[in-house]
Amino acid sequence: MLATFCAGIVLSTQVSSVQSHLESSMGSVSQLRGELQAGDLESAGKTVEAIQTKTSAARNITTGPLWQSATYIPAIGENFKAVAEVAVAADDLAVHAAGPLVSQIDSLDLKKLSPTDGRFDLSPLQKSSPHLLAAATAVHMSHQRMASLDLSRLIPQIAQPVRDATEQLEDFTKVLDTVSWVAELLPGLLGTDGPRDYLILVQNSAETRATGGIPGALAILHTEDGRIRLGEQSSAVELGVFNPMIDVDPEQISLFSGRLGTQMQNVNLTPDFPTAAQTAKQMWEERYPAQILDGVLAMDAVVLSHLLETTGPLELTDAQTLALIRDTDLPATLTQNNVLPTLLSNVYREIEDPEAQDAYFAAVAGRVFSAFADGQGDGAQMVKAIGSSTRENRLYLWSSDPAEQKLIASTPLHGSVVGSSSGGTAFGVYFNDGTGAKMDFYSTRSIQLINECSADEYGTYTVRITATNNAPSDASTALPRYVTGGGVFGVDPGKIRTNYVVYGPSQAFVENASLDGRPIPVSPGQHGSRPVGSVSLELAPGETKTLDVIFSKVVQDSDPDLTVTPTLQSLADVVVPFARKSCP
Repeated sequence: MLATFCAGIVLSTQVSSVQSHLESSMGSVSQLRGELQAGDLESAGKTVEAIQTKTSAARNITTGPLWQSATYIPAIGENFKAVAEVAVAADDLAVHAAGPLVSQIDSLDLKKLSPTDGRFDLSPLQKSSPHLLAAATAVHMSHQRMASLDLSRLIPQIAQPVRDATEQLEDFTKVLDTVSWVAELLPGLLGTDGPRDYLILVQNSAETRATGGIPGALAILHTEDGRIRLGEQSSAVELGVFNPMIDVDPEQISLFSGRLGTQMQNVNLTPDFPTAAQTAKQMWEERYPAQILDGVLAMDAVVLSHLLETTGPLELTDAQTLALIRDTDLPATLTQNNVLPTLLSNVYREIEDPEAQDAYFAAVAGRVFSAFADGQGDGAQMVKAIGSSTRENRLYLWSSDPAEQKLIASTPLHGSVVGSSSGGTAFGVYFNDGTGAKMDFYSTRSIQLINECSADEYGTYTVRITATNNAPSDASTALPRYVTGGGVFGVDPGKIRTNYVVYGPSQAFVENASLDGRPIPVSPGQHGSRPVGSVSLELAPGETKTLDVIFSKVVQDSDPDLTVTPTLQSLADVVVPFARKSCP
């Protein structure tokens, strides 16, 4: 009895001590932030050491035998366990994240990541790359540790601080991940180890393709020793039709047709970007045999909008481009606010020739790249623009170097829908235009995953797609023929036809599909080990329809993940929160 009483006193003292150490270390974080902002690295180093001392003390107490014994006490044991997890996570962050980051803070001044005399000095970024990777790994592990806690079993005084800390760690993880892989990839991509040539596919979201939009405008980006130069500009129309077709994976041809290998406009009917990129590389090199590509980069107009936020307004100064827009209402100054309606809608009203439209698109992209090469915009804003673009699947990269491609595969830039990157309870919903025009400017969509009640031990999921045609009621006559398609591909002017391609988790089955609650046929297929269901949907102006595709025999039990084709909508507006139906 006496021993239990004494243990209780000691444990009470430990609780007070742990609380003091953790609260003090959190207070020191604010002090550290101020020292870093002031550039006082000597004081910042001492503050990190003080934080590490406090978190280490809290960790030692909460991993000790008495505290661990307390985790088994009925009703309150989970709270002791949670505090121990917090202490361990805090100490890992202090030692493996804060320490490395502060030691490399000079190299991590991303505002300095801007060119001087047209050249990026990437040596500081190369120096800091290993430390960034270590810090990112530590933050990831700490976030996973915190996120694994069942907050419903904790008292509110502990649950809420843990919830707040977990959310902050999640935000920090996203930022640090972006900075980490930028530091690891950017030096090589910018030619520090030799000249590089990349094909840029500028994807036009007004006519959807699975990875974003039709790659009408093309350009070559040349990099060497930290310098960027925009080379030849072309268009998918100019490259023409490839006959015989470029060799493409037969499995994907069965899903997306042989058009994958016949025209540049269709290489990204598949959502698998490595396939699209390698096909695009072969097409370009067949038309330009003297130019061997080192990689392929794809982006949409929203990426250009993010980049314009960094550079500020840009004047179009090229004589050929100005001649294109001389007798139009298209702006000669591009801004973050006008670039999307200009490129995805207004250009079709003002310029009739498709090749000239693509030329204008390419010229705008080229002007943005030139601004970066000239040092307009700071590096921190650039990394922010890259991060937001990749999180919405608007930016893809493929490298012909196997080692570099392996690294890319570990980042959000990879765009692969098969292999290790598609593991877990992974779903994908991809849009391919079936109108043969530029009507997707008027489309809005929302997508939700619903975990249905299942009679067996396997999971059943509904992928719910709600789509609306927001075109004006008189779209058939009010919009240009090039925008509506003029009925050339069997779609009445003003209507929008979309081919929805829905991927389920590995080994699952496409069960059935319904439209507004009525059963409809679904075309089943397979990509690797993933089931694929395809449905074509046509909408008149003002019409909304809801498509459900059901997947059964889902063996994975992890939290579901959903990837969708990027559109003009923000990802937050497209992806509806996951829902789980309870069994009766």
